[in-house]
This record gives sequence, C-alpha cells and structure tokens, in this order.
Amino acid sequence: MKKNRRNFLRRAALGAAGLTLSSSLPQFLQAAANKPRTNTPTPLFFKLAVSQFSFASQFWTQQLKPLDFPAKSKELGIPGLDYCSMFFADKANDQTFLNELKKRSADAGCYNLRIMVDGEGVLGDLNNTIRSKAIENHYKWIDAASTLGCPMIRVNVEGEGKPEDVATAAVDSLGRLIEYGRKSNVDVIVENHVGISCNAAWLAGVMKQVNSPHCGTLADFGNFCVNRTKPETMDIAGYMKTKCLEEYDRYKGITELMPYAKGVHAKTHLFNPDGTDQETDFNRMFKIIKDSGFSGWVSIEYEGGLFKMYTKDSKYLDDYAGTTATKQLVEAAGSKA
Repeated sequence: MKKNRRNFLRRAALGAAGLTLSSSLPQFLQAAANKPRTNTPTPLFFKLAVSQFSFASQFWTQQLKPLDFPAKSKELGIPGLDYCSMFFADKANDQTFLNELKKRSADAGCYNLRIMVDGEGVLGDLNNTIRSKAIENHYKWIDAASTLGCPMIRVNVEGEGKPEDVATAAVDSLGRLIEYGRKSNVDVIVENHVGISCNAAWLAGVMKQVNSPHCGTLADFGNFCVNRTKPETMDIAGYMKTKCLEEYDRYKGITELMPYAKGVHAKTHLFNPDGTDQETDFNRMFKIIKDSGFSGWVSIEYEGGLFKMYTKDSKYLDDYAGTTATKQLVEAAGSKA
C-alpha cells in the first residue's frame, strides 16, 4: 500500500493519467492525475525548484536523510534544489558528505540552487562583536555552497533596535559576506523571513543601500508578519503556536521585492477544494512576478506537512501530496501569467 501511494504521487507529479487513486487524497489532485494530456503544456517563464523545507516533517523524523533530497525532487519532476542548512547543520565542513550530495544531485539530473542558512547568528545585531561572529559563522556555508556548485546562499537580516540602525548593521554584514562570497562566486541573498525583514519596504531599502549585483532578495509569498506574539519556547513547536497580530500586504510586498529578486518562494499551507491556495492568489502573484521581468527560479515551499506533524490536523496534506499540489498550482498560475 505504501509503495502504491508513492507510485501514485510520483506519477501525479509528472502528470501521468489512468491511475487507481487513493481516496485519502483531495479530489483536485485525483482529477489532475486522471485528466488526459491533449495539449503541449504552456512553457513557463521561470525555472522550477523545490525547497527542502517542503519535506521538513520527514527530515526531522529521519524518514528521509539529507542525501535523499535529490531523489525526492526527481520523483516530483522538479529540477532545482533549494537546500536548508538546518537539515545537515553538522555537515558544512564535511567534504565527503558534500561531494556525495553533489554526486547524487548530478545523478538525478538536478541543479543545486542555494543553501538557506539559519541559526548562525543575527546579521542585523547592533553589537558589532556579536554580529562579527554571526558573519564568520556564515563563511562555512558559503564554502559549502561553492563545493556543491550552488551560486548563492540565503541569509536572514533581522535585528532589534531602530529600523534605520538595524538596516545599517545589515548593510555592513551583507557587504562583508558578499566580499567573502566573491572569492568563490557565491552570491548572498536575503529572504523576507523573520522580524523586521518581513517589512518589504525596509528590506527593499537595505537592498538599495547594498547596491550590488551579488546581493538580492528571496521573495517569499507568506513571510509578511511584522508583529507576532512571542513564542512560549524557542523552537519550531513554540513558533507554530504564535499568532500574527499584523501582516504586511503580501502583494505590495512581493511587488517591492521583485526588482531585487534572485529567487521566489511559492509558499503554501492549505488548499481550497478546487486546488487553489487558501492564503494567496497565485494568479495575481505570478502576474506581479512576470511583470517584473523575472525569469529565474521559483521554489515550491509547502509547510502544511510540518503543521500536520505538530497539530495532527487532517486538513493538512502530507509533505509529498502538498508539494505535488503546490507544483500543480504553480504551473497553472505560471502558464496563465
């Protein structure tokens, strides 16, 4: 049964038809798998990638190992790999591991896009000593990206203090990381991810000050909460219990970040019965992206599987089904833009 489910999802991801369908899957996925393909698909104006975080629940429960990621992406028919440092945090300097990961990616016909770096310190910290340590902590990930053949890493630039002071600190940190990265042709990009970086106007201002072709944004559809309740515990479980008190307009935010974008995260959690996203109008988003002139990599980032693991709520799809559903949505919206 488990093997049959894997086979269904693999073939659904590749657009196959005529398959016996699992009743536990949403009807829009079943319908997509059974629909005959009579026309040549409309070419997308972007390249498709998947975030390793889409399989977070499986990596954290060790159902998947970090080295399994390229094979999973291949099953879904997605060529770009968006790695998360948290899933191999102790391997940044492990050349044997990195070379094996690079080999598996090549064997799967995938492209190593970037490493998203978390947990290495606050690059917008106003204390120069603390911030310098955070900068140095990121060097090993630039080196790891170089070994893997990734052209960039993603960093965070949050900090506490006056917005203009945090911006000054962030600009300095990014400048120093860019200088280090240029030695191995690795760029540094910033996601609207946590804290003040969720304010797109602020982050766009930082990019304007940095003013470097080796720096840019990773524009995420969903990370626009500018005021959130404090977590009870400083971990994923604690964070997931928090509530957003104030959110920056996501369409305005993406519009402001796209002029600097070196990547996009198409984020999802829950789907409507017709397969559309409950939080974001993907058609509207992809029109904004196309109108900006962007033609780079759009990464699927499905987080519902992680919510399912922590909440045990059946309204969330599992990692693989949710990632498949997001791929279907991204391709549909991208072809219409």
